[in-house]
Amino acid sequence: MNSFLPVSRYNGALPNGDRGRRKSRFALYKRPKANGVKPSTVHVISTPQASKAISCKGQHSISYTLSRNQTVVVEYTHDKDTDMFQVGRSTESPIDFVVTDTISGSQNTDEAQITQSTISRFACRIVCDRNEPYTARIFAAGFDSSKNIFLGEKAAKWKNPDGHMDGLTTNGVLVMHPRGGFTEESQPGVWREISVCGDVYTLRETRSAQQRGKLVESETNVLQDGSLIDLCGATLLWRTADGLFHTPTQKHIEALRQEINAARPQCPVGLNTLAFPSINRKEVVEEKQPWAYLSCGHVHGYHNWGHRSDTEANERECPMCRTVGPYVPLWLGCEAGFYVDAGPPTHAFTPCGHVCSEKSAKYWSQIPLPHGTHAFHAACPFCATQLVGEQNCIKLIFQGPID
Repeated sequence: MNSFLPVSRYNGALPNGDRGRRKSRFALYKRPKANGVKPSTVHVISTPQASKAISCKGQHSISYTLSRNQTVVVEYTHDKDTDMFQVGRSTESPIDFVVTDTISGSQNTDEAQITQSTISRFACRIVCDRNEPYTARIFAAGFDSSKNIFLGEKAAKWKNPDGHMDGLTTNGVLVMHPRGGFTEESQPGVWREISVCGDVYTLRETRSAQQRGKLVESETNVLQDGSLIDLCGATLLWRTADGLFHTPTQKHIEALRQEINAARPQCPVGLNTLAFPSINRKEVVEEKQPWAYLSCGHVHGYHNWGHRSDTEANERECPMCRTVGPYVPLWLGCEAGFYVDAGPPTHAFTPCGHVCSEKSAKYWSQIPLPHGTHAFHAACPFCATQLVGEQNCIKLIFQGPID
């Protein structure tokens, strides 16, 4: 089993729960019967009628429109050795995993996401070998309900030196493979763009630019544990079965929560005992919930003092060290697949306050995630909030019980 984990604002679960093909995580299993396809016959068509006749044959095909009078249609035939899984915004049946835009903040209605979406309806396809080592490869664009992929006149497309056609989707499919795998020693890789036929290119100047990047012959479209897939509006984390086997589980995170609470951390001013709320209650701020000053890391209970008239509304002065900065409730990061190790939750992302292990926090703090058409910035994997501060995260300073 391999898995997709969307980097989202929902901290491991959608607000209304998983529904059909729209989920907080997608698991890929070997299909009962192979549904993969591979290129076969190539047709050069001079009339729209002939192109339509080929695309209506019931076979999978990719059409490259070169001009009004010339279209290259590549027919695909059944491949008994692979399974194909498709990802996109469309809810039509060819899409196995429905994804919607990740918008940090309060814009969380389905309507707002759909009207503003930059994710392609048929964004990409994953082709997995049915035999060991079950290699998974990613390709830009997915086949629609008519089993076709159409690249129109304005789409970036070209003929390669070996004669086969290839192209890019409007906003592109970007992939980043971490160096060193998805472990506590991981380092960020380089973002690349994947073509319709699975070749790897450097990034375009902007997401929808007509000019493609340079071919990177030394790299492939094979997904690795920890690969990030960006669909221009949603970023997915790919986890392999072996990688998930060595990843902390939900039970492990719950045990860490109980261990912290058993140590009875206290508010250094109010001297009341603090406790992280149950993972099932991650949207409700509770009375005993720990809060932290994100400029220094001191953990307190909630209080209403420390406001500075010359600072922003959410900034307070820490009574322990007088440092001024954001004062927020702390939330335990619930999606275990985002952790690179099983260490204790000692660090918080700034400015959102999601808490995870030190190495997990430092890994995500240095990952530049695509934002818009040409920007990149680090973001909390649990809520997609853009990170700020010198390190993007802070070590938390808990005070134990006095007795």
